[in-house]
Amino acid sequence: MEQENQDSMITSMAQLGSVLTLTEDEKAFQECKQALPVAINPYFFHLIDPDDPQDPLRRQVVPTRFEQIENNGEALDPLEEIDHSITSRLIHRYTNRVAFLVTDICPLYCRHCFRRRFTGTFNGPASKEEIKEAALYVGKHPEVLEILLTGGDMMTLSNKRIDELVGIFRSARPDLVIRLCTRTPASWPERITDELIAVFKKYTSAPFYVMTQFNHPREITPEAKIAIAKFVDAGIPAMNQTVLLRGVNDSSDTLVELCNKLVANRVKPYYLFQGDLVSGTAHFRVPLKEGMQIAKELHKRLSGLALPSYTVDLPQGGGKVPLTQSYIEETEEKGLWKIQTPEGGIRYYQDPPSGV
Repeated sequence: MEQENQDSMITSMAQLGSVLTLTEDEKAFQECKQALPVAINPYFFHLIDPDDPQDPLRRQVVPTRFEQIENNGEALDPLEEIDHSITSRLIHRYTNRVAFLVTDICPLYCRHCFRRRFTGTFNGPASKEEIKEAALYVGKHPEVLEILLTGGDMMTLSNKRIDELVGIFRSARPDLVIRLCTRTPASWPERITDELIAVFKKYTSAPFYVMTQFNHPREITPEAKIAIAKFVDAGIPAMNQTVLLRGVNDSSDTLVELCNKLVANRVKPYYLFQGDLVSGTAHFRVPLKEGMQIAKELHKRLSGLALPSYTVDLPQGGGKVPLTQSYIEETEEKGLWKIQTPEGGIRYYQDPPSGV
C-alpha cells in the first residue's frame, strides 16, 4: 500500500501464529501462490478478540483450510467478469454501468473475497495507459451512466494517483456518476483524511457515492464513524453493502444492530448479499432458506430506511436478483389480492373497477 506504514502488518501465518493461538483449521491453511494472501493491518487486528476462536471479525480475516477446498458449482470467476471485460481492467456487465479494477491491493484481505481471481495477485495499480483506455471506452458509450472504481481497494493508492485517476475519467465523461467502492472506513479508517476528501471535492460535474462494506456492528468504531462523516459532510452519500456470512452476521439480531447503527451514522444499508459461488468460500455461505428467513425477520424489525435488499449475484453472469418471499397472491375473485403482512397476518387489496 502506498499510504501505510507496514511495520506491524501481519502478512504470514508465522506472524499470525506469534500473536494469536491458532486453531487446527487455521494452522492447516497452506500459504501458496494460488491462495489469497494473508494480510491483516494493525487497526483491524486490534478489533479481534484474541481469546475467542469464533470471533466474527477474526473469521473474516484469518484463513482456514476450508478456503482451499473447491466444491461443486464453485468457480474462481462465477460472475463471468472476464468474459465481460472490455479491457484488462474494465468490466461491462450491465448496460448502464461499468466497473474499473483500480488495483488488486487491499488494506487487508477478507477471506470471503469474491474477486480472489484478481485481488492480491500483486499486479498493482492500473497504469495511466490502462486508465486512459477505459476512459476512452466510456467516453464513446453514453449509455454508461455510472462507473464503479473497485478492485482491490482504490484507497490504497496515494492521493496524487487517485486525483489522476478521477481526473482522467471526469475529462472523458464529466457527467459520469462515480461509485467509490471501498472497505477502508471499516478496515482502515485513518486512511480517510481531509486531504483525500479534498481530492473528490475538486470534481463537481457529477456526484460521487461511497460504497462501504461493514459486515458486523463491532466494525462501526469511533474511528469508522469519523471516516464516514468525512465523506457525508463533503456531500458524498454513503451506502453499505453487507455480505451475509456464516459465523459472522447470520442472525437477525446482529444485522438489525448493524443496520440501525449504519443509519445512525448516515449510511444507507443498500444490499445484503448472498455469498457468491466463489471457489473456497462455501464455509461462509448461508443456505438460501436460512437467508430468506433472516431477510423476513429484518423486514419485520427494520424501517424502510434501514432495510437492505437481500440479493444474489447469479453465476454465469446472470446479474443481481432480489431474494424475497412473495407476500401476495391472486384470489379467485377478479381484482382481489390476498397479501400477507410482515407479521404473518392476512389482508385483502381490491383493484379499482374496470372502466374507472
